[in-house]
Amino acid sequence: MQIARGLQALRSRAGRTQTEVAKLAGVSVGTVNRYESWQDRAKLRVPTVRAIADACDATASERDALVQLVTSQESGWWMDHPAVPEILNPLMSFEAYAAYEHVWANSLVPGLLQTPRYALALHQAAEMRADPDTITNTVDARIQRQSILARSPALHLWVVLDQAVLRREVGDASVMVEQIDHLSAMADRPNIDLQVLPASRGAHAAGSGGHFVLLGRDDERDPMASMAVVYLELHRRGLYLDAPDDVRDYKIMFDYLRSHAADSATSRTLLAEARQEHQ
Repeated sequence: MQIARGLQALRSRAGRTQTEVAKLAGVSVGTVNRYESWQDRAKLRVPTVRAIADACDATASERDALVQLVTSQESGWWMDHPAVPEILNPLMSFEAYAAYEHVWANSLVPGLLQTPRYALALHQAAEMRADPDTITNTVDARIQRQSILARSPALHLWVVLDQAVLRREVGDASVMVEQIDHLSAMADRPNIDLQVLPASRGAHAAGSGGHFVLLGRDDERDPMASMAVVYLELHRRGLYLDAPDDVRDYKIMFDYLRSHAADSATSRTLLAEARQEHQ
């Protein structure tokens, strides 16, 4: 998505047609079109992106920014993991490149903050016909994804969690107590902000909308290296948005949600109260 927009912008600036770029890059017109329309997703290759960028007279920094995005997709552990659905490949690639991730969670604890037992209970409920090994592999992949929070430089995660998530019993009471304890511990990390949106606050900016993830990386010196993507998780598929108007709307929505949610100290109190309810 970001790669596609970057290549489109470079070609537009260079004033060249896809046919001209294909000839200069030594690839087919179909390849240029697929890369610009993001149809290849998990099949992007560094040499091809580099060749197309050079054919569009990209600067070294512009080309390197695109190459870094491709590298995160090409070498990520998730690319060949059998338990990671194809719809999540772009999400994990974006996470590997992002500087921050903002999440509105109104039904479940976000994947990056789930405990293994909570994740297991979720998948057992959602995949009733799946065999135990498949579910175990899926949970393992989800937990492995959380390693992004320990990287250097750290990904800054900001989560606004609907209070209803804390009250919904996933698994059993012991699973919820463990999960809430984990949320409290993670909120102590310097790169994680966690706010709870109390039910008493009533209507809010997200309205009837569901869970969404906003991933970003800001680089004023090199706009080509910047990134802003919204991920909407749907049933068995994901929707990615990067049109400026869409991203702006979700940024504003998240700003309203975190301003409407309880502050950090009050959120810790709400976590403690929810823990008590499950004991």
